[in-house]
Parts: sequence; structure tokens; C-alpha cells
Amino acid sequence: MKNSLNKDDIIKLLPHREPMLLISELKNIKKLFSATGVVNVTKESFFVKGHFPGNPVMPGVLIVEAFGQTAAALTAHGIDKETYDNKLVFLMGVEKARFRSPVIPDCKLELNIEAIRSHGRVWKYKGEAFVEGKKMADAIWSATIVDRK
Repeated sequence: MKNSLNKDDIIKLLPHREPMLLISELKNIKKLFSATGVVNVTKESFFVKGHFPGNPVMPGVLIVEAFGQTAAALTAHGIDKETYDNKLVFLMGVEKARFRSPVIPDCKLELNIEAIRSHGRVWKYKGEAFVEGKKMADAIWSATIVDRK
């Protein structure tokens, strides 16, 4: 099993496409346990033009979405392909999310996530987001694996 995935690998695992595919890399993969997702926040990122003109900031809800995509890619990569065939990973809930500093363009946002519990098709994760070693956000959330319709 590979311990890192590029964007093409991620596209094979997740249903997300541009502009909503936020993660471009998954690295430091420990099967079904932890990984680091990478979001390259640029001046061309779709949310920059309107959030906010002249003072662009990555919306917190998109940081949470990036956490979820990282967790979905980790899970999809780790479980048996036949088990994951025709399935999707859906966000169920966010228990805690804290945003400590604004994430601005021209940075690499690294999302360190860890699966803290799984019960059947329901998984619980925690994560911390960093830019150049500075913590920008953290969250705890849950997701489920559902049949693709």
C-alpha cells in the first residue's frame, strides 16, 4: 500500500471534482489510522474572489470540508476495494471546530487527521490544520460510508 497519493490517485477515490476537490495530496498515510492532506491555497482558489475582496480568507467551512475530504480519502484508500466499490463517504456531523488564524492565499494548508473510532460504517475523526507549523484550525467530526445511488 502506498503511503502517499497524488491528485490523480485522490480523484479515483473521491467523487469530488473541481472546484470542490480541495485536497491535492495525501501523505504520511497510516492505513485507516492517520494521514496528512494538503490544500494549496492560491490567489486563483475559487473562494478568494468573494471571501473577501481585498482581504481574501479561506472560509472555515471549507477547512472543515478539506478535513472531511482528507478523512474520506484515507478511509477509501485503506478499506478493501470491493467493500468500497459503489460507496461514498458522507460527513455526518461536526462536534467541534475552532478557527485560530485566517488561512490566506499563497500557502500550503496541511491537515493532520486521525481516525479515533469506527463502528460499522460510522467513523469519527479529529484533525489539526497547519500553515508553516502554525495551527490554524482543529476539529472533531464523524462520517459514514453509504451506498452510491
